[in-house]
Amino acid sequence: MSKHAFVFPGQGSQFSGMGRELYEQGGEYRERFEQADEILGFGLSDLMFNGSADDLKQTRVTQPAIFVHSVIRAMDASLPKPDMVAGHSLGEFSALVSNKCLSFEDGLKLVYQRAMAMQEACEMQPGTMAAVLALDDAKVEEICASISGVVVAANYNCPGQLVISGAVPAVEEACEAMKAAGAKRALILPVGGAFHSPLMEPAREKLAAAIQATSFQTPHCPVYQNVCASAVSNPADIQANLVAQLTAPVRWTQSVQAMWADGAVKFTELGPGKVLQGLVKKIAPEAEAESLA
Repeated sequence: MSKHAFVFPGQGSQFSGMGRELYEQGGEYRERFEQADEILGFGLSDLMFNGSADDLKQTRVTQPAIFVHSVIRAMDASLPKPDMVAGHSLGEFSALVSNKCLSFEDGLKLVYQRAMAMQEACEMQPGTMAAVLALDDAKVEEICASISGVVVAANYNCPGQLVISGAVPAVEEACEAMKAAGAKRALILPVGGAFHSPLMEPAREKLAAAIQATSFQTPHCPVYQNVCASAVSNPADIQANLVAQLTAPVRWTQSVQAMWADGAVKFTELGPGKVLQGLVKKIAPEAEAESLA
């Protein structure tokens, strides 16, 4: 039987004006935006609709903004019920709220705590990330392992597109080695820190306590989590994988491949941007992919 997957974007998909059309529809959508502002104690919705690119780039704004936009978009009653869900990094929280594993309020609180903990970790241990294009994953991993400082494969986005993460000198050294090994590009990204690397350990410890104190339910459908790239339905396993995600790589290529292998023929991206729609097309060319903002 052909199955339908919902996928949710991560950091980097934000844009000024995001979610405004949903808010203007009023009703339950507007109530959710107002609830988010109340939970966070600041005008997130105003920043989403009217904030500058710099405003939206702040981790404390970016992560809850993308989460709120994605979750509200997924509330659309005209959408079919998904057979499986997945989210890219931050998007995993949106996926868990959409499949009733987490409440909207608990999900938003965790996302905000995650954002603040990651921001603090970035300030404690400055780091960066770089995109590596057209180099085999195994070669990227091999080069990272050969560098003396902290640098690891962080995001397996699609075949031929991998992001590395770590300490600034180590990432710069790795980039030069990647280019020498034949990478089409090895480009430092404009990010605030070394996400999905060992440098996020202080954030992982903080988030672990928050996640353990939060109630997780058995989801309506499986979530294909970043850490394991396979279907998970047990709440305790979901919690453990969410904690591990901060310092472990996002296995997006492998997650989409697993969903495709398990029968997903249609992928609907819910939330800002169209990044995941493009990645799905590269990972599973025969799949149908769409994006709904």
